[in-house]
Amino acid sequence: MESKLRELLSDAELLGFYEQMVLSREFEESCAEQYTKGHITGFLHLYSGQEAVAVGTTAGLQKEDYILSAYRDHAQAIVRGADPNRVMAELFGKATGICKGKGGSMHLFDPKLNFMGGYAIVAGQFPIAVGLAFAAKLKQEERIVTCFFGDGSMNQGNFHEALNWSRVWDLPVLYICENNFYGIGTVVQRASALPALHRRTCGYDIPSEKVDGMDVIAVYEAVKRAAAWIRERQRPYFIEAVTYRFRGHSMADPATYRSSAEQEIWRSRDPIPNFAKRLIDEGITDQAALDEIDARCTARVEEAVRFAEESPWPEDSAVWEDIYV
Repeated sequence: MESKLRELLSDAELLGFYEQMVLSREFEESCAEQYTKGHITGFLHLYSGQEAVAVGTTAGLQKEDYILSAYRDHAQAIVRGADPNRVMAELFGKATGICKGKGGSMHLFDPKLNFMGGYAIVAGQFPIAVGLAFAAKLKQEERIVTCFFGDGSMNQGNFHEALNWSRVWDLPVLYICENNFYGIGTVVQRASALPALHRRTCGYDIPSEKVDGMDVIAVYEAVKRAAAWIRERQRPYFIEAVTYRFRGHSMADPATYRSSAEQEIWRSRDPIPNFAKRLIDEGITDQAALDEIDARCTARVEEAVRFAEESPWPEDSAVWEDIYV
């Protein structure tokens, strides 16, 4: 069988997509376990089910491009290149964490990776994304800014202000809406007068499209095309990636508002096994090689948990560091 995937990417890149999705899933499911053990406290929002969006988007960007996320940010940071050990340690609140244990689950940040933060305030990342894009344009840099957000944030004033100014000033921003249909427990049709979210950009003269967020290749192609368009025209673009979170809004949410039939339908669209099947069907790899990747990812996450458990707590004096005044 002729491989369509090989027309886009090398075998190593395709297997890399698979490994990044598996690593993200293993990390998130391990976080759930550590939360129940009391090692992770506070709010914890998991990304299981949405991995194709993070992996496909990041692959379609360049390393100098900025990335911002919301509070469901672990996968975006790890796929961008953050050390899983340091991310897990951050969730544990340890001194070895990516933010020295001061940020926790919702505030991952690593400027060395141009990963400019997860934001706990709903829609809080929008004005920062616009500011970064404005700075990049003033400096005549080639980079673009990619802003991840959920469907629930699109009714916030920050969203509309950001889209307006990014078009008024013609800024290089790529907006990635991860539409998983629920803002906590409110389905999108009850919260939005126009549930086709990508069409809401028409009021700002920003082009947009809708993509299957459960298909890592579809996301990759859409983002790569959009990023090239933004670089050429120095204007914003919007992608609605239709996806689904397999767990509740947070670990405190039993998600009883979703029917078992709905969840079963979306489980059948799981981006990981479906991509695995495609890799095998097109002769890219075999099950044994995928099993080896799975085992490697499991071991990697187990190592991250051990690292976090063995890491020290921050010293009391650290409370006076990393502050403005």
